[in-house]
Amino acid sequence: MPSAHPARHLLRAKDLADVRFAEPLTVDDMAAAAKLSRAHFSRAFAAAYGQSPHAYLQTRRLERAAAMLRTTDRTVADICMAVGLSSVGSFTTSFTRAFGKTPTAYRDSFPPASTYARIPACVLRVYSRPAPTSRTSNPRKGTQHATGQVRTAHGEKTSTAAATYVDLTTAASPKRRKTT
Repeated sequence: MPSAHPARHLLRAKDLADVRFAEPLTVDDMAAAAKLSRAHFSRAFAAAYGQSPHAYLQTRRLERAAAMLRTTDRTVADICMAVGLSSVGSFTTSFTRAFGKTPTAYRDSFPPASTYARIPACVLRVYSRPAPTSRTSNPRKGTQHATGQVRTAHGEKTSTAAATYVDLTTAASPKRRKTT
């Protein structure tokens, strides 16, 4: 049975780096995935992709850190650890070299993460429905009676506490902490 083309092995190692960048992954792990010796793997990877395996893995980690800085309010140290790096000082130096700004300055150049808050579709549907008073006045279709009970569309009685809606627009947004 013919063996796979060497580029297939390199692609397997590259995919490993793309998927497991947050783990303590080393060049030896990538070489093992490619089923090549470390030295041969490093030369073949650099020839195929234009950068060393370590540089590729570092680039993936920094790209993920940049995305997290743009879309979350997590601290710089927390993001550093989340992307698989262990030294905040080295992370800041590498990030500044790659993006031209410190992680904090990079974060500040984008709108706050709270503007990108993701709301689950089921919650969005509940709060975007019309208020109970805007519905038909038919007592069987969800209007409130003098007794303090509400009838649902199915004719079931519920208390007014169960039919209370909360206004999401008045909720206080979380403050972003300044970190370096």
